[in-house]
Amino acid sequence: MNDSNHIPAVLVVDDEPNIRELVQVALQFHGCAVTTACTGKDALRQAESDRPDLIVLDVMLPDLDGFEVCRRLRAAKNEVPVIFLTARDTSSDTVRGLAIGGDDYVTKPFSVESLVARVRAVLRRASRTADGEGSPDTQTLRAGDLELDESRWTVQRAGTPVELSPTEFRLLAYLMRHEGRVLTREQLLENVWGWDYAGQSQIVETYVSYLRRKLDPLGPPIIHTQRGVGYSLRLAGPGPGT
Repeated sequence: MNDSNHIPAVLVVDDEPNIRELVQVALQFHGCAVTTACTGKDALRQAESDRPDLIVLDVMLPDLDGFEVCRRLRAAKNEVPVIFLTARDTSSDTVRGLAIGGDDYVTKPFSVESLVARVRAVLRRASRTADGEGSPDTQTLRAGDLELDESRWTVQRAGTPVELSPTEFRLLAYLMRHEGRVLTREQLLENVWGWDYAGQSQIVETYVSYLRRKLDPLGPPIIHTQRGVGYSLRLAGPGPGT
């Protein structure tokens, strides 16, 4: 599943036995060590005791729903990557899942190949973050009154601390490293999320929106849209984009 000797541990949480078995067999075939749970409470217990590298988490569970499980994990400072399985492909569910700390989502019914690809991508990105790969020698990035310290995982704008989720932080850091350049959606998916293909997802748009909500109240807009192309971080006016 990855290039190191580490065997990634994945917790699969779903109350449907056939789906649990299908995902378990597929991920084991691709080199993962897989455990399963069928309720939200069991998922929380296993996440605490087993410390998996990733959780594949169904939204519709018989006790706690997947969103609540993720909320409790994040409240306990557990940043294990989470991929939601959802039967509803609506923007409100997508935004809700990402807002509480989810890393990705897959809509039921799904292809096994698609789910495995998403798991690969999230594990690869998590591994790069843990190993510090891709980090520049200079750990403090600056753009105007915006400052990001990669060693301390802190962000300030105009001297005001800005609280960001791990994914928001990675996205902002990538934009700042390429200040002034227009980055395509595919570039952001590959370099921030670790996807090696252009999936049909609202993740980039959603997280750009999150960053704007947190940064724009502290100064002029700094993340701009180049319509039909992508996004850029620059200090000048928005020009042709917004």
